[in-house]
Amino acid sequence: MKRLISVTLLAAASLWISACGGPAANNAPANNSNANTAKPTAAAPTVDALLAMEKAASEAYAKGDGAYFEGILSDKAVMSMGKNRMGKADIVSMIKTAKCEFKDGVKLSEPQMSKINEDTYAFTFKSDSTGSCTENGKSVEIKPTRAATVWVRNGEKWQAVWHGENEIMGAPAGDKKADDKTAEVKKEEPKKDDKAAATKPDAKPAANASSAANTAATAAPAKLTPSANTDALTKAHAAGWEAFRNKDAKAFEGTMTSSFSGVGPDGSVFANRDAAIKEWTGAGTMKCEGITKTSFTEGFAQAASPTVEILMGKGNADGKCNGQPNGDLWQTAVYVKEGDAWKLAFMFESMPMPGA
Repeated sequence: MKRLISVTLLAAASLWISACGGPAANNAPANNSNANTAKPTAAAPTVDALLAMEKAASEAYAKGDGAYFEGILSDKAVMSMGKNRMGKADIVSMIKTAKCEFKDGVKLSEPQMSKINEDTYAFTFKSDSTGSCTENGKSVEIKPTRAATVWVRNGEKWQAVWHGENEIMGAPAGDKKADDKTAEVKKEEPKKDDKAAATKPDAKPAANASSAANTAATAAPAKLTPSANTDALTKAHAAGWEAFRNKDAKAFEGTMTSSFSGVGPDGSVFANRDAAIKEWTGAGTMKCEGITKTSFTEGFAQAASPTVEILMGKGNADGKCNGQPNGDLWQTAVYVKEGDAWKLAFMFESMPMPGA
């Protein structure tokens, strides 16, 4: 997809969201017969509620409050720093080493929420916070980033199951077009029946890895076990790269959900499926040439639920896009099962990090 930039582990952890103070639980029993047995469930999230939780989590991260994140992270939480994957325990351990100082407090804006299914939502926003953070003994400057979190419902609360951030690089035309639609998208409450639609990433220009990302691999994370759907999802995602090579809009339409959203490696936003397909098929601002082969390797999937999988891996294309040589691109793709098919519902792309 457009230019890419590495995920900053520091920023990624700093804005993991919390369920504390989130949408009120729905405690009303369905009827008198089950009033004594029905378990309360969290109400559907709102943009304002999620943004408030993101801010609270940023403030907790700044203090290295690992206990806070023990409660807000799903037990299935996972993060990816290149080929390195981290589970909940490693994420919390990393957070405990953090200490940040914000110059003017936490500043978040441009929120956008998209529904993956009834119990899973993707949330993106911009962080304009400034200052510095120290993590694992290394100090880094806080820069404007585009962040994303995948939220899952767990009984009475919403918990974060994945988070990532990209430094914002300029203001590409594609990002501006996507943002034009953000206002109406972010206020729209999710609809019950989301049909399928898109998938797959773009090619990538020259890497510009952030120094913050380099702090990610200071400790070897515990080994995670890939889900049983890893091979099937890796194959499906590789087919999306081929659709990118062939500029095949119909292939994307058949493999993505209608509520798709995503974040590019340069911090740009795909507010919806149509905006993404337009870019990936050459009808937008990204112009590619000389692409003769693509691949998607090192696939690793983790189940967020029986019908939602988080796939992480490395895509690659030859040729050039917007005059820059393509190469490796790390992607996190959230797939949701609709009927018998897995559909791409959300995607986050990052440039390779040195040594990862």
